[in-house]
Formats: sequence, C-alpha cells, structure tokens
Amino acid sequence: MATFLLVVCVVVGIAFIYHGVVTNNHKLILFTLTCIRKMTALDLARRGARAALADIKRESGSNAVVFMHLDLGSLKSVRSFAETFLKTECRLDLLINNAGIYMPGTTEDGLGMMFGVNHIGHFLLTNLLLDHLNKCGQSRVVNVACVGHNFGTIDFNCLNSHKEVGVGDSFMDVFTTYCNSKLCNVLFNHELAKRLHGTNVTCYTLHPGAINSELTRGINKVAMMLMKPFFMFFFKNYVAGSQTTLHCALQEGLEPLSGCYFSNCTVRNVYPKARDDAVTKKLWEVSERLSGLSS
Repeated sequence: MATFLLVVCVVVGIAFIYHGVVTNNHKLILFTLTCIRKMTALDLARRGARAALADIKRESGSNAVVFMHLDLGSLKSVRSFAETFLKTECRLDLLINNAGIYMPGTTEDGLGMMFGVNHIGHFLLTNLLLDHLNKCGQSRVVNVACVGHNFGTIDFNCLNSHKEVGVGDSFMDVFTTYCNSKLCNVLFNHELAKRLHGTNVTCYTLHPGAINSELTRGINKVAMMLMKPFFMFFFKNYVAGSQTTLHCALQEGLEPLSGCYFSNCTVRNVYPKARDDAVTKKLWEVSERLSGLSS
C-alpha cells in the first residue's frame, strides 16, 4: 500500500514515501517511485544520475544514490524533507512529481487521501524547491498525470467543505475522485508554467500510458485477479510506461513547450477545462491555503 517519490524516493499511503535523488553529469534529479517510477529512476541512474534506494543502486550500477524520507500524505513530512534537502544538496536540476495513489481515505492533515497525495503534496514540495531549481540554470519540473484527467472535474464547494475533490467509497466514486486529482495535476502544471515564464525553470505534464502497475493495489483483490489477464495483454510494461516521463525529463529543446501535456512522447491537446485560466488560478489559491503556503 505504499507509494514512492523518487529523486530522493517516496513511499506514501498507510506507509511512508521513500525519496530518491539522482545526479546526471553532476545534475541533481528529484522524483517519486513504485514500479514505473522505479524504471524511470533506473534509467536516470544508469545515465549517471544521482538516485535513491539500495535496489536502484544495485541494478543501475551507480554509486550516486542517496536516501531521504518523504511522506506526501503529511505536510509536516514534506516541509521536513524540503528543509533537509535544501541544507544538504547544493543544486536541483530536475524534479519529477510522479507519486500516485488510488485509494480512499484521509491524510493526517485532514485532506482527502488522493487529493492530498496526488496533488497537494506535490504542490507544496514543488513550491518549496522552486528557488533551488531556478538557481541551476535550465531546470525542469515534470508532473505525471494520466488520461483520466479528461473525466475529471473540480468542485470547489466539495474542496471547501471536505478538503477533497470527490466523496464516496464506491468503485465509481473512487475512480471519479482519482480522475479529479489527476485533473488537478494538469491544471497545476498549466498555472505553474505561467508563473515560471521568464525564469530558468520549465514544466511539463504527461500521460504515461495504460500501465500494468501497482497503482490499483488498494482496490478489491478479487476484481484485480479477474482483470489481471486484461492488464497483461493490453497494458504497457514498466519500461514502456516510463518513456514519456524520460522524454519530458531529458529531451533537448523542449523549453518552448513548457506547460504542455505529453502522451507517447508527443505533445497532445487538452480539453478547455484542463487549461481554464480562472480555474487554475483558483485551484492554486485553494492549494496555497490548504498546504499552508498562504497565511
């Protein structure tokens, strides 16, 4: 039931988040991890980047691997991690926000679990590290969303009353809440790109593809057993599922495409609701309040 954050690796949920750090040609990369996240980390580490966790170090053959603890479901943990990171690391060139969770519940801060982990945790972490990113010349933030954002909506009344982007524990309720949290990722990226205009930092969001991963590990086990053959034959494996993330992280010349949404390593258009300036601004303001960034 754990979810991971990798540059420095992260495990979330009812466990913690392991946060991994990777340095590539003396560049520092921060990202989050389970299976697809692990493949992203391995690829970066094999290129000489600096990452975390013993298995990443062993399988990549890289010694530039460090460990830091981060729980994206805890605002206190996010702040503690950022404070430690800023004190111990002199640079940050790439932040990959790809920790994700698919399960109902509530964080220790009273936020909906999926909203808190999938959006607010990344929102706070990114804002706390932006100055460090901006000091390193050309740097990037990569926000991993998914095509499910197309089915999402943002109900600000629900956010204000429940601190969550959806309510209910039925299969469809949980799916809807997850899609809403992924729409938050895309909206966050859109607003972030506007706020970063004219700086050294660019940002990108993406759909990694339908992947046979551990994301749904929190749902009904019988249903998962029945769906496993479908996943095996029609979904991407972890290696294929990491390619668009790696493209956004490493491809040269993407700076003019800051704020764009990628799928299969290609820029794709998003629906108007995913680039609504009024909604992105309001979500940013609500996120600042719920994360404690605004007084």
